[in-house]
Amino acid sequence: ADLLVGVFIDDILELRGVPARTRIWCVVAWLFNPFTFTIGTRGNCEPVVCAAMLWILICLMKGRVLQAAFWYGLIVHFRIYPIIYAIPFVIVLGKNYAGPAGRPVLTQWISKQQLQSNKGRENVEEPTSLLANLWNFLSSLITRDTILFGLFSGSMFFAWTGIFFYLYGWEFLNEALLYHLTRTDPRHNFSIYFYHIYLHHQQGFSSIQRLASFLPQLIVQLALIVRFSRDLPFCMFLQTVAFVAFNKVMTAQYFVWFFCLLPLILPWTGMKLRWKGLACALVWMGSQLHWLMWAYLLEFKGRNVFVQLWAAGIVFLAANTFVMIMVIRHHRHTPLFSVPVGPGTKIAAKKD
Repeated sequence: ADLLVGVFIDDILELRGVPARTRIWCVVAWLFNPFTFTIGTRGNCEPVVCAAMLWILICLMKGRVLQAAFWYGLIVHFRIYPIIYAIPFVIVLGKNYAGPAGRPVLTQWISKQQLQSNKGRENVEEPTSLLANLWNFLSSLITRDTILFGLFSGSMFFAWTGIFFYLYGWEFLNEALLYHLTRTDPRHNFSIYFYHIYLHHQQGFSSIQRLASFLPQLIVQLALIVRFSRDLPFCMFLQTVAFVAFNKVMTAQYFVWFFCLLPLILPWTGMKLRWKGLACALVWMGSQLHWLMWAYLLEFKGRNVFVQLWAAGIVFLAANTFVMIMVIRHHRHTPLFSVPVGPGTKIAAKKD
């Protein structure tokens, strides 16, 4: 599955016109990532999920909506977290998804030199009211592709869930799906919620308390979707990082979820490895090592360092937030699919 993810990364970048040399380095960023090959080789299933998500992205890029819906319904049944990508998928499948020939037109990668030369011509949209923009957005979501994708993926999800419910009953439904809504883990992990859960686990939690931790996740997810959904791989990457960072339970295997998406955005970043890229890597890994130091003292030395470990979790959340902000600031926003120039759009040419 790790090798298959590498193949799919190369395919996606090739479809977007990324040069072969750049694609190789992007694949290397996945295959030789110490987190991914260590977690994958210990028998973890996360690379399988990553491969499926990248294949869904390839299907969408090639206009295979039903095939993408089939795999999406299956993978959400298999691993519930990809449900966070549902809204961005629907948005990109709107009225601008299919080009003039009935197939999606991908926005091709361009070099920095080409970007500089193209600054003379920009698309300038005529100003419209907020209500008009909202109506145009909502009406664009109701298309043949969005309806097909929603109905078919939903049918696949409920079909697989129904089969296993028939085989294993309510125990399956609780352990596979309902459990995630109210999950509490008193064992120490990277999440900032673990200490509160540890202190109050025996007393139990009300339904409101259990669901309240989803509110920060929900707000951040909606904000990222509204701002970046057209740039689908970038939006998926940010969504995954934010989902993991704000989750009630966070372990190292969750990092694989966004590491498989990282190579898809590297060709569009203006951040150089030296120095800002290196700074982001050091901040992220340093804060993680800081947390692991306190976890080692707790787990292996038996010291009462719960407060320090919780504080280290807050530092790790801050590090994830810092990295997200840096990535956003240096990313060259590029919609995955080309949007046709409408009648209300003017082309502004640079004056000599």
